[in-house]
Amino acid sequence: MEASELGNKDVVLNVGTSQVVESGHGEELNRDSTENEHVEVSSTRESSINGRQNSVIRGNSGGWKPAFLLLANQGLATLAFFGAGVNLVLFLTRVLEQENADAANSVSKWTGTVYMCSLIGAFLSDSYWGRYLTCAIFQLVFVLGLVLLSLSSWLFLIKPEGCGNGVIDCRPASSVGIAIFYLSIYLVAFGYGGHQPTIATLGSDQVDEPSKPAFFCYFYFALNVGSLFSNTILVYFEDSGKWTLGFLTSTASAVIALILFLVGTPRYRHFKPCGNPLPRVAQVFNAAFRKWKVTAPKDAEKLYELEGPESAIKGSRKILHSDEFGFLDKAATMTESDLHGPMDPWRLCTVTQVEEAKCVLKMLPIWLCTIIYSVVFTQMASLFVEQGAVMNSDAGNFHLPAASMSAFDICSVLVFTGIYRQILVPVVGRLTGNPKGLSELQRMGVGLVIGMLAMVAAGITELQRLEKVTPGNEISSLSIFWQIPQYTLVGASEVFMYVGQLEFFNGQAPDGIKSFGSSLCMASISLGNYVSSLLVHMVMGITAKNNKPGWIPGDLNSGHMDRFYFLLAGLTAIDFGVYLFCAKWYKCINLECHAQGTEMAEGQASDNAVRQV
Repeated sequence: MEASELGNKDVVLNVGTSQVVESGHGEELNRDSTENEHVEVSSTRESSINGRQNSVIRGNSGGWKPAFLLLANQGLATLAFFGAGVNLVLFLTRVLEQENADAANSVSKWTGTVYMCSLIGAFLSDSYWGRYLTCAIFQLVFVLGLVLLSLSSWLFLIKPEGCGNGVIDCRPASSVGIAIFYLSIYLVAFGYGGHQPTIATLGSDQVDEPSKPAFFCYFYFALNVGSLFSNTILVYFEDSGKWTLGFLTSTASAVIALILFLVGTPRYRHFKPCGNPLPRVAQVFNAAFRKWKVTAPKDAEKLYELEGPESAIKGSRKILHSDEFGFLDKAATMTESDLHGPMDPWRLCTVTQVEEAKCVLKMLPIWLCTIIYSVVFTQMASLFVEQGAVMNSDAGNFHLPAASMSAFDICSVLVFTGIYRQILVPVVGRLTGNPKGLSELQRMGVGLVIGMLAMVAAGITELQRLEKVTPGNEISSLSIFWQIPQYTLVGASEVFMYVGQLEFFNGQAPDGIKSFGSSLCMASISLGNYVSSLLVHMVMGITAKNNKPGWIPGDLNSGHMDRFYFLLAGLTAIDFGVYLFCAKWYKCINLECHAQGTEMAEGQASDNAVRQV
């Protein structure tokens, strides 16, 4: 019976849902017209709860005050994280006595783990715990990791006191000390990684739709303000051998961040978790596969959807049908057995459920194109620091730590954030008609180009450094301030790439996987670190044959790190070409919500602007 149904196109039922959708729209239009003075988006109130399980009413919960608390939390947590991580490559080489290439790979793997953990935090937030509880738990893990890191360095690793400053060598570390050290830094990775996408989404929940782009700019601004302190003051203490003091300062900052987060508890606007998205997506693919021979109706209104304004996904708005990945529409196509048999979600899915799966598939090509940029970005924490460590870093009688050069990256981010918000947005907005200035996709493309230029600048600096090396001297006479252009360009590229990513993936993700959307930005950084580690291994494996030192040897003066930088610039240029194709193909999500109409129209306008590039 079932086989004959699947093989016969005539048994597909043309069950129209146009009247259902129209009635749903009618109710929302009428309700919006009468309640708009009190609640901007009715679906927000229906799918939200505050700390006391009451419906959210704007003015009683959410708003910019709790959002600023979360921004302060982000700044302090970032200060704590970078206080532990920004100098990690030098800690591994000076204290644990690893080789340069091994230390760079260790940092890349650790940083990759940090941001891969963002997927775990996003999953728990969207599915079960909700954003508030997820943030609280992961911040506790973060604090625990920093406490252990401080204790391991104090009790086991920094022996004698003040060692690891580039002059005094540390005694070989005990196996217990090394084990606690690695446990602690991976607890830090797990805690901070799981906290990041959730705090970004929780913060954006506090403000209304028109204010979300501004929030994400402030969010990245707060992140860089926090890292500015750790990249200057803390780096100086750690570079001079005061590692434990730096780690203790990070711990104190994380504790204050947690306290501020808890203080704002009564004011936060909460959203109910929408359940595990993995079975929902699996059901769509399973249903489409089981109905492979069924022809989906060309009229989208004949696909299956629930009556009324409520979505089958709790707490999520309905998503209108899109034309991409049309084979998945089979999952929402009703057959005779669907009508007379029991409703089986593994055989028949709603349009919203199908579109949720489509949204994930549509975002993936864009996301994959951002990974090469993350390879560029991760060089700041590894090869840039190693390059600066063999340059003249004296400014008069003051010795400048190599890792502190990332302060120029941070200052660049802060300056270019202001330039973008105050100058580029108004000017470009008048030229393009888009109030956002550039669309998120356009901003990410600009970030790729600037990132490529940063690698060219780094390669040129390395060529100049090698020319200034005198035989018998490890340190080049070239000033470390030659690194300023490459750090500045990376910072400028971040404003376009990472802020654009946060806005794009959070805005394009369906309600049921908002934290997942935010985590894609962090996951891109994660894979970028893993790809960077892989590239270093491949390059060294190819270039270090026949007793040659390779491009990135322990003695950088005998290598050619400039060629590695130019290789990254070339890969970024190729990636940019692929990205342009994917950006022109992409179409924005279309939510069935009257209050979202303007927003989605702007999204489509932005997308059309990309197609004109």
